[in-house]
Amino acid sequence: MPKVLEVDGYRFFFFSNEGDPREPYHIHVSKGDALAKFWIDPEVELADSIGFSAKELNFIKGIVSENKEVIKEAWDGFFQ
Repeated sequence: MPKVLEVDGYRFFFFSNEGDPREPYHIHVSKGDALAKFWIDPEVELADSIGFSAKELNFIKGIVSENKEVIKEAWDGFFQ
């Protein structure tokens, strides 16, 4: 489970086995028992979430948006 970022206790990661065929670029985010998944392309979009408030999801989406290229480079570096 490669970790890409950690910001204010939010852990941004992807799973080493992301399906077959592999799903498009996305990132999972966890903090405590809460978990979310965001699609990266073409726009950052929430895929699903359990346990995060709307305020937290907006904060997380901002972090994902600011680090979109970092996430994509980490994904490409791991899977290619």
